[in-house]
Amino acid sequence: MTNLTLKQLRYFEALARHGHFGRAAEACSISQPALSMQIKTLEEELGGDLFERGGRQVRLTGFGEEVARRIGDIVRSIDELEDYARASRDGLVGRLRVGVIPTVAPYLLPSLIGSLTTLHDGVDIHVRETQTPKLIQELNEGRLDLAIVALPISEPSLTEFALFTESFVLVRPREDEGKPLPSPEALREMKLLLLEEGHCFREQALSFCNAGTRPVQPRDVLDASSLSTLVQMVDAGMGVTLIPEMAVPVETRSASVSIVPFGTPQPSRTIGMVWRKTSPLAKQLLEIAEVVRQSAGARQSARQLVQA
Repeated sequence: MTNLTLKQLRYFEALARHGHFGRAAEACSISQPALSMQIKTLEEELGGDLFERGGRQVRLTGFGEEVARRIGDIVRSIDELEDYARASRDGLVGRLRVGVIPTVAPYLLPSLIGSLTTLHDGVDIHVRETQTPKLIQELNEGRLDLAIVALPISEPSLTEFALFTESFVLVRPREDEGKPLPSPEALREMKLLLLEEGHCFREQALSFCNAGTRPVQPRDVLDASSLSTLVQMVDAGMGVTLIPEMAVPVETRSASVSIVPFGTPQPSRTIGMVWRKTSPLAKQLLEIAEVVRQSAGARQSARQLVQA
């Protein structure tokens, strides 16, 4: 067995993860026939079928599951070796795999990427935008170098670094402008528009509205997949919503809505950066965390100037 290649192992991991040749090929930036041929070659080298092929989906065989565990260890070890090589150089160069939750990515990434590429012209940034559980899984599996999420995560294997705290604001129809600010108890009686299940921001908003008392009932809540959709639903008169302060300039510029800050208690969240405690890039990641903090601070100052 002398013809195995690292590319084949990475292709195997992608197919095992996606369970679909087309999506795996897209993730690997190769054609589907090329991916299929490499997997077939790998199966011939290992002497057994790794996947059950049926319909549109593929599944690992029993043999494939055993191979997956070993290949995962091999690929992670190689990634760590690459990280050690990067950590030994002066400055940050090479690939940097960044995960970001959807309620942060559109508002922070433009300034962050600009700042990082200015300070480290040799860095090649790869961005993965998805929900927190997936980011933490991919971080632990070595498929991400860092993730920007809402804290706390409370994962023993990860280092947490708080970046900034931001408040939530109430978004309601323009005709409600000037009306008294509803209390958390009053919000529970209104048509509350929230992100769909799985978004941490949904739980944070519900926690504020519940305020330790009666939970919001499912019939009181309408779901959406993005903050942009939530704001447009408010514009259409379907209800009210909460969004993080950093999203206001982007999401409300084309909507006829009223934005109201909360008094006390003020709902908020802490955004932070997390990475593996064992990462050889820990020193560089601390430097990146400071860049993120400065980017967020610059955006906040710009928002205050606009509002003034």
